[in-house]
Order: sequence, then C-alpha cells, then structure tokens
Amino acid sequence: MSEIAESTQLLRTAAKAADEKLGTDIIGLDVSSTLYITDAFLIVSADNERQIGAVIDAIEQEVQLVHDRTPLRREGRGGDWVLLDFGEIVVHVFSAEQREYYALERLWKDVPVIDLQLPEPGSDT
Repeated sequence: MSEIAESTQLLRTAAKAADEKLGTDIIGLDVSSTLYITDAFLIVSADNERQIGAVIDAIEQEVQLVHDRTPLRREGRGGDWVLLDFGEIVVHVFSAEQREYYALERLWKDVPVIDLQLPEPGSDT
C-alpha cells in the first residue's frame, strides 16, 4: 500500500470514530503537496468541551485498535480546540466558534478534499 493510501486509511478510521461520537462538519484535506510534515488534515466540529474530549478519545482508541498507532503529540486537552498529531495525519477538533475563527478550510482551500466514505447525514448506515 502506498504511503498516501495508508494515510487515507488512517484518516478514514479517525473520521469514522469522530462521526460515531457525533462530531460534525467532518472534512479531510490532502495537504501532502503543500506540507512536507504531514499528508492530511482531518477537521471536525463538536458542540462543547465534553464532546470535543469524547471525539478525541474515540479517535485515539479507534486508531490504536485498527492501526496500532498512538499520537506523536496531543495539544490543547479540553477547551475549544484539540490537535492530535499522528505524523501522516493531523486531527483538529474544534468548537464551532474556534473553527470559524481559524478557518482552516479557507486557508487550505486550494488543496484536494479527501472522500472520507462516511454515511450521508440522516442515513441509517
């Protein structure tokens, strides 16, 4: 499996875990052609500090279970924004206010969006 394919699988695992904990507005961005330090960003919103923590914990657990990986770094425990750095991917979980303020999607608007293969909102799958 190519390095990008492995990163995409890692990203999809993290996205699925975030989705299962009711993270919203989940988007994957391929930054591999722009940044040399990581391949992709996963950006997720959560309603409050408790949900941010639940989303982050679920991502860590699922990535550990499926890929036997732990984050190289975790910043911002609790609060409005938590970052998990897995090397190949970086996960950002924001409150709605912080996500709007930092506007990572706007900063990275020229990079490809990755299909996370998540169920459509409102579907039963």
